[in-house]
Amino acid sequence: MSDNLEMVADAALALEPGQRASLAHKLIASLDEEVDEGVEAAWLEVIERRVREVESGEAECRPVEEVLERLRQRLA
Repeated sequence: MSDNLEMVADAALALEPGQRASLAHKLIASLDEEVDEGVEAAWLEVIERRVREVESGEAECRPVEEVLERLRQRLA
Protein backbone atom coordinates (compact mmCIF):
# COMPACT_ATOMS: atom_id res chain seq x y z
CA MET A 1 0.00 0.00 0.00
CA SER A 2 1.37 3.45 -0.84
CA ASP A 3 2.24 5.86 1.96
CA ASN A 4 -0.63 8.20 1.00
CA LEU A 5 -3.14 5.38 0.94
CA GLU A 6 -1.88 4.10 4.28
CA MET A 7 -2.29 7.58 5.83
CA VAL A 8 -5.83 7.90 4.47
CA ALA A 9 -6.75 4.42 5.70
CA ASP A 10 -5.36 5.15 9.18
CA ALA A 11 -7.27 8.43 9.34
CA ALA A 12 -10.48 6.72 8.18
CA LEU A 13 -10.15 3.96 10.77
CA ALA A 14 -9.78 6.58 13.51
CA LEU A 15 -13.24 8.02 12.72
CA GLU A 16 -16.33 7.31 14.81
CA PRO A 17 -18.42 4.34 13.55
CA GLY A 18 -21.09 6.56 12.01
CA GLN A 19 -18.50 8.64 10.21
CA ARG A 20 -16.78 5.49 8.90
CA ALA A 21 -20.14 4.18 7.64
CA SER A 22 -20.81 7.45 5.86
CA LEU A 23 -17.33 7.45 4.31
CA ALA A 24 -17.70 3.81 3.24
CA HIS A 25 -21.02 4.64 1.60
CA LYS A 26 -19.47 7.54 -0.30
CA LEU A 27 -16.52 5.43 -1.45
CA ILE A 28 -18.72 2.57 -2.62
CA ALA A 29 -21.10 4.98 -4.34
CA SER A 30 -18.14 6.47 -6.23
CA LEU A 31 -17.49 3.05 -7.80
CA ASP A 32 -21.00 2.65 -9.20
CA GLU A 33 -21.63 4.01 -12.67
CA GLU A 34 -25.42 3.94 -12.40
CA VAL A 35 -26.94 4.91 -9.08
CA ASP A 36 -30.54 4.19 -8.15
CA GLU A 37 -31.17 7.04 -5.73
CA GLY A 38 -34.11 5.25 -4.09
CA VAL A 39 -32.04 2.17 -3.35
CA GLU A 40 -29.10 4.27 -2.17
CA ALA A 41 -31.32 6.29 0.17
CA ALA A 42 -32.90 3.13 1.57
CA TRP A 43 -29.51 1.51 2.25
CA LEU A 44 -28.18 4.70 3.83
CA GLU A 45 -31.21 4.72 6.13
CA VAL A 46 -30.55 1.10 7.14
CA ILE A 47 -26.86 1.78 7.73
CA GLU A 48 -27.55 4.86 9.85
CA ARG A 49 -30.19 2.99 11.89
CA ARG A 50 -27.85 0.08 12.53
CA VAL A 51 -25.02 2.39 13.57
CA ARG A 52 -27.38 4.14 16.02
CA GLU A 53 -28.49 0.76 17.42
CA VAL A 54 -24.89 -0.33 17.98
CA GLU A 55 -23.82 2.99 19.49
CA SER A 56 -26.84 3.09 21.85
CA GLY A 57 -26.31 -0.50 22.96
CA GLU A 58 -29.70 -1.54 21.57
CA ALA A 59 -28.01 -3.99 19.19
CA GLU A 60 -25.69 -6.64 20.56
CA CYS A 61 -22.50 -7.20 18.60
CA ARG A 62 -20.96 -10.65 18.55
CA PRO A 63 -17.71 -11.92 17.08
CA VAL A 64 -18.18 -13.39 13.61
CA GLU A 65 -16.63 -16.67 14.75
CA GLU A 66 -19.36 -17.07 17.39
CA VAL A 67 -22.14 -16.30 14.91
CA LEU A 68 -20.76 -18.72 12.32
CA GLU A 69 -20.40 -21.48 14.91
CA ARG A 70 -24.02 -21.04 16.00
CA LEU A 71 -25.13 -21.22 12.37
CA ARG A 72 -23.09 -24.37 11.79
CA GLN A 73 -24.69 -25.97 14.85
CA ARG A 74 -28.18 -25.09 13.64
CA LEU A 75 -27.51 -26.46 10.16
CA ALA A 76 -25.86 -29.67 11.37
